[in-house]
Amino acid sequence: QVQLVESGGGLVQAGGSLRLSCAASGRTFSTYAMAWFRQAPGKEREFVAAISWSGGSTYYVDSVKGRFTISRDTAKNTVYLQMNSLKPEETAVYYCAARDGGRYGLNYYSSIEDYDYWGQGTQVTVSS
Repeated sequence: QVQLVESGGGLVQAGGSLRLSCAASGRTFSTYAMAWFRQAPGKEREFVAAISWSGGSTYYVDSVKGRFTISRDTAKNTVYLQMNSLKPEETAVYYCAARDGGRYGLNYYSSIEDYDYWGQGTQVTVSS
């Protein structure tokens, strides 16, 4: 089992920045990739970004490319999501997720079903 705890959410004005953190504990040695998803009110949970745990390669949904950066600190078992130039429509609960095992590129793992463990989520509110 892997436990994930997100932090760093909050209220920010449009155009502002936030940095989310996700601390992992438990059986992290088998983690292949970690990702961030978000779920806005009344909408389905959607993929935002993923990072491979060992090599650090990354993959982003097109709408956040150039504004969001996913990174990880393997010594701290922590994944980060730096979010810049935030938009009001990006108001959502942001979830961290982890996947055990994998053999394909990160672009193959962008669905909810591709991840085994989930955090409780952290609220991000972007005001206009």
